[in-house]
Amino acid sequence: MAEMVLESIGTDLLEAARNSSNGRSSRTLHSGARLRQTLTAMKAGTRLDKHQSPGDATILCLRGGVTIRAAERTVRVPEGALVDVPPQRHDLVADLDSVVILTVGLG
Repeated sequence: MAEMVLESIGTDLLEAARNSSNGRSSRTLHSGARLRQTLTAMKAGTRLDKHQSPGDATILCLRGGVTIRAAERTVRVPEGALVDVPPQRHDLVADLDSVVILTVGLG
């Protein structure tokens, strides 16, 4: 069992995102047969274009705030909030410099 200090990793990823041409940086925390968790940092204004989740998914905002948009639905995810990711195509926008954990069920 590996222990990780998410605050420290998130700070490092956010610094990398601020210096990246695409405004984001990620690290896989867990990748198993049925579950994947990814820590992602995004600079304010950065967008992950529309995509589909491969399974049930949640976003936990550890720092900042993001918005998920799918079809006619827009969900703001403030710091400390956990939300279900919609099953339809959606995008993700960083409203502030943000760090999120994406958890995806794979089967």
